[in-house]
Amino acid sequence: MTPTPDRVAARLSRVRAQMSRDGIDALAVTHLPNLQYLTGFSGSAGAAIVLRDACLLVVDFRYVTAATALAGPLDGLVRVETFAHSYDEAIADLLNASGAVRTGIEAADLPVGRFNAISAGLSANGSAGEAPRLVPTERIVETVRMIKDATEIAALREAGRRLAGVAARVPALVRAGRTEREIADEIELELRRAGFTRAAFETIVASGPNSALPHARPTDRAVQDGDPTVLDFGGVYDGYCVDLTRTVQLGAVSAVMAKLYAAVAEAQRAAIEAVRPGVASSVVDAAARSVLERHGLGEAFGHGTGHGLGLEVHEEPRIGRRSPRLPDVVIEAGMVFTIEPGAYVPGTGGVRIEDDVLVTDSGCEVLTR
Repeated sequence: MTPTPDRVAARLSRVRAQMSRDGIDALAVTHLPNLQYLTGFSGSAGAAIVLRDACLLVVDFRYVTAATALAGPLDGLVRVETFAHSYDEAIADLLNASGAVRTGIEAADLPVGRFNAISAGLSANGSAGEAPRLVPTERIVETVRMIKDATEIAALREAGRRLAGVAARVPALVRAGRTEREIADEIELELRRAGFTRAAFETIVASGPNSALPHARPTDRAVQDGDPTVLDFGGVYDGYCVDLTRTVQLGAVSAVMAKLYAAVAEAQRAAIEAVRPGVASSVVDAAARSVLERHGLGEAFGHGTGHGLGLEVHEEPRIGRRSPRLPDVVIEAGMVFTIEPGAYVPGTGGVRIEDDVLVTDSGCEVLTR
């Protein structure tokens, strides 16, 4: 997705507001999806330093030409910087030149070794006043990324439409004698035919007893008549990820599997109906979980009800149980996330149903019908 001055300015403004809230003078962005979100740069290496009045895009020799071309139309919002030795040395040098005292780092992304290397560079060249230092921060850019802008929503809406089209063709691929790997390969071919750049993650095809494993990988097991099969797949379209799960049955459906499927479908409907602005994410999770508990399947549902979608296939917000260590996000219009309750019973099989929703002013829109 090509960045525009208006979009980049808006995103940097929101990040700077978060920086001000946290009392930091600069933010060193090293998580590549966050770098792409702020600048449009999508190389395999890079960093950004967000200051109160500038954004410095730090790239190595391989990317100087591409980064300069990217930054050119952005009206000076992003300035490209390169270096002779290493990213960490360049970041330290640029921070020293900026005069920043408190620099936030992305604690979940920056390894301890890199933290120490950058800190050493700051200590060696610090000013005579307060010594510059690195300050661990959490989710500054991720919090901004949770609310999608109009361009992102358009991309995710189109991606959802295309993924739903793939899903409509997938049940025909599940035939007796075909292996899970063969089916997974054909699903990924269908994704490319639908216009996706690539699969968003390794496609899951879990048949028969494997369907009771929530994140089983495809194997050489051949699908057999009577098998339930969980199919979890997604694609990247214009840089944005969508994700969907369907459970299909080959041959006659047993009474036990019919009840399992009906319970999960009811749980998904309850969770989708609970999505609206102002509701805590844990409330959406509880809507699905309470249905499965009522059906005696509470212990069979061990993962969260959903996760955010965007430049990454798993991002904020988390739709799960309330936890003292994880944020219970208040849902807002513009968020996009999955709703994917499941129930997994060893010896019987498993069911998961997943769709992607966009939060609207009054509720939500299902993107993958």
